[in-house]
Amino acid sequence: MKVRFVIPLITLYFIAFQAQSQLFITQAGETSFFSETPLENISALNKQVAAIINIATSEVAVKIQNVAFHFPNKLMEEHFNENYMESEKYPNSTFKGKIQEVIDFKKEGVYDVSAKGILEMHGVKQERILKGKLTVGKDQLTFICNFDVKLIDHKIEIPTLVIAKIAESLTVKNRFVFTAKK
Repeated sequence: MKVRFVIPLITLYFIAFQAQSQLFITQAGETSFFSETPLENISALNKQVAAIINIATSEVAVKIQNVAFHFPNKLMEEHFNENYMESEKYPNSTFKGKIQEVIDFKKEGVYDVSAKGILEMHGVKQERILKGKLTVGKDQLTFICNFDVKLIDHKIEIPTLVIAKIAESLTVKNRFVFTAKK
């Protein structure tokens, strides 16, 4: 009776260990954005972005707390959270998708990749293909991805009073360094 219980338990342990070793995570990814207009440049940085890659399925998920963006100017930060992102109502922005290319995660190198999925920002979901570079190292993965976001696509309204100070499109830059989940 004990043997019948122990063997499935050992099998389950090895399956769970194998599944976990296929996950690469970060809690300290970086996402920044930049808005350039003739009147004013706006930039912000978030160093608390959570992201995960499942190398067995090539699935990717990113979760950004909107209130973790920090601006050079506190008033900009307040306006971003209260007036534009409505961070109380929409606390997170997310991306869930899948890397389209077949990557040999056991072979070190730099790969051009595209991840197809859903970008959700300000409560609006939009299908996107995000392109970037994936560096496979010995014990880590690094993913760098830049893309543009049109504010109108996510129903982020800019009051006419400040429309000359905020660009219609923002450049978003991401840098995530993943380590294997143990």
